[in-house]
Amino acid sequence: MNWKRSLIGVGIAVPVIALLAYGLTTDPKGLVPRVGAQASPFELVTLDGSDTVRLAEYAGDIVVVNFFGSWCSGCYVEHPELTAAARYYEGRGVHFLGVLFKDTPAGGTRFLEEVGGQPYPAIWDSNLRASIAYGLRGAPETFVIDRDGRIAFHRQGIVSFGQLRSAIDPLLAAAAPLRDASGTP
Repeated sequence: MNWKRSLIGVGIAVPVIALLAYGLTTDPKGLVPRVGAQASPFELVTLDGSDTVRLAEYAGDIVVVNFFGSWCSGCYVEHPELTAAARYYEGRGVHFLGVLFKDTPAGGTRFLEEVGGQPYPAIWDSNLRASIAYGLRGAPETFVIDRDGRIAFHRQGIVSFGQLRSAIDPLLAAAAPLRDASGTP
């Protein structure tokens, strides 16, 4: 009877060990979206809960997605840069989204009050699905998504207005897709 228990134990242990061995040989960077990869779609609620923002709403435009938190000192440093860039690109087919990461809506609202607000939506990643999909390692972290929905730029850490311009200006200079009267490319 003990040999049956042993066989069951081996039958369970071998797949678990094989899975762990595979995980140790897999490059974790392959799990994180890289520049050129398709951006993961998301649907997140605004901090005040009054609206839902979907990345798909901005299809065909350039989107800057910045993950921030009230606990993040670098977020306070980069906020004026993001605000200046959002104002600079306003009306030019570039949209900014601030995604609250590992924080509460009250913390995010307090942060925005302390920094004087922002001219773009602040949304909350309540279940961290967007953060996981984007492979976040912390905050601040910024992604620029091109008109085709691909990640064109990624910055872990504080992003500057100049870095954003260097990423966005070439995307704007590229010819926008031609659309027929129905809006179809």
